[in-house]
Amino acid sequence: MKAIRLIFALVLVIAGVLLLLNRPISAQTAAKSAPGLTRITIVDAGTAGKPDIILIPGLGSSRAVWDGEAKLLAPNYRLHLVQVNGFAGSPVGGNATAPDAASAILPGVVDELHAYITAQGMHPAVVGHSLGGLLTLMLADKYPGDARKLVIVDTLPFYALLFAPTATVEMMRRQAEAIRKQIIATPDDQYAAMQQIVVPQLVSNKDAQKLVEAADTASDRTVFANSMAEDLTTDLRSDVATIKTPALVMFAVDASAKQPDPAQYEALVRSSYKPMPNVTLVKIEDSKHFIMYDQPAKMDAAIEGFLK
Repeated sequence: MKAIRLIFALVLVIAGVLLLLNRPISAQTAAKSAPGLTRITIVDAGTAGKPDIILIPGLGSSRAVWDGEAKLLAPNYRLHLVQVNGFAGSPVGGNATAPDAASAILPGVVDELHAYITAQGMHPAVVGHSLGGLLTLMLADKYPGDARKLVIVDTLPFYALLFAPTATVEMMRRQAEAIRKQIIATPDDQYAAMQQIVVPQLVSNKDAQKLVEAADTASDRTVFANSMAEDLTTDLRSDVATIKTPALVMFAVDASAKQPDPAQYEALVRSSYKPMPNVTLVKIEDSKHFIMYDQPAKMDAAIEGFLK
């Protein structure tokens, strides 16, 4: 049990995808969500008639994590802000299923994104942070004609490489299952207390830290744990070479960070995306995992420059 707790703590500290940011949706995004979806909801906002952008938050996060960036993009783009059901206090919907191949959350989300894109008759840019970045890669891999451009924010094609450079899906499967069960079983008070250790590892902005600490427990714990286990066992390293959609990959580097080591993390990001044929890598310095909070101006400049 002690080993499982240590693994659980390590995952929370290292894997920046494990935290949610839940803030009220701004007035500009207060629109009706798209019908016919069970695993996600999508709010249509921004400026009608402008180029489309889909924004996908990370594990546990609310769509409101994009509020700051959405305000900057809204005048020139039509925005489609995604919420994974069960994250950040949203209804669980179609994600209230057992963790097996037939009911896997991430492939289900990808299929619903594809259905939405097809129904809307659009060819959007897709922006994803953390787990949302993995979903963006999965979408481009399975449905290569859906997106015109990809923006991947601090995401690896196989996140388990942060544990060991020789990690494989089979190596991670047992650990991911143990962590999944431990997250679900952890008492609420212990789970909340852990955030005081975890949050400063993921975001430097003090106001954002308070939001993260206050909001983490809003996610449905089972949906959160199941999604995290899927994330840890999804390996797209061999797939990125076939993704030809133009892509921007932003990655955060904080010189003060101990986990992961900044130099090692940068090397890992660069080697992971090296096979991708049309990728641009941008290092965002003095930032932790939530770049939109630690370096919003740098992130916006990179996104808007790439989308032009």
